[in-house]
Amino acid sequence: MTFQIMTDSTADLSQSYLDEHDITTLGMTVTIGDKTYETVGEHPLDNSTLLAALKKGEAVHTSQINSGQFLEVFKTFAATKEELLYLAFSSGLSGTYQSAVIAREMLLEEDPEAKITIVDTLAAASGEGFLVEEAVKLRDAGKSLAETVAALAVMIKRLQSRFMVDDLNHLARGGRIPKALALVGTMASIKPLLDVDPEGKLRQVTKVRGKKKALHQMVEKTLEGMDMNYPRLIISYSGTDEVAQEIKSEIMKNSDIQDIKIRPLSSTIVTHTGEGTISIFSMSREDRL
Repeated sequence: MTFQIMTDSTADLSQSYLDEHDITTLGMTVTIGDKTYETVGEHPLDNSTLLAALKKGEAVHTSQINSGQFLEVFKTFAATKEELLYLAFSSGLSGTYQSAVIAREMLLEEDPEAKITIVDTLAAASGEGFLVEEAVKLRDAGKSLAETVAALAVMIKRLQSRFMVDDLNHLARGGRIPKALALVGTMASIKPLLDVDPEGKLRQVTKVRGKKKALHQMVEKTLEGMDMNYPRLIISYSGTDEVAQEIKSEIMKNSDIQDIKIRPLSSTIVTHTGEGTISIFSMSREDRL
């Protein structure tokens, strides 16, 4: 391998994929009441436990990865003289990226030869995972770290992340969207559609009356703007995968896209979205606006 890759538990990647491609992963923690759970490792928080707690109205919050955790891992790679590429959860949604930057600066003071590259994906969930997978493909094809970072810079601008959330109050409580937007989302049959803007923050794109129409519009917008040099997409969900499977079937019937992955959202993301979230991630022909 030309370099090592690292990411966060927010990327929605399975442990088997991470192990197969030798990807280091750090996890945020989720606290339910007075108990704190890990999101990586042998016994990560299960979404069923998390969703049950949210339904009961229990106090739930996440904690970002701190600089000390990053520094410990960065030192390990520096000691082996390996180049490391860390693909970080959007700086527009978490302070995790900044914690990594601080840790890198601390390490370079001790070891100026350390080769740690940090990329802000400006993405969340399987959008972040999408970029990690593309980085793996480039690395495994023999591309250098510099070549991979340059390719990712283009992809980050074009990555499209579309969301529909059943209950926007979870996002509002975490400060990810304005409370006024959450209020609109509680109105009967109104489904605000969200995306991730160029700064990596969530925003409302439009409001649609009825869940079925909202889902259809998400699919329509995704397909009309897709870059077919990347003929794949990822559908992520919280709760059951029934709706995600329906969307996959619709896309396969009405397009030439056959590479469609369905993945559960990570527990860190579900803490802020609740049950019934559907998201679609794809590569667009043009930059995000």
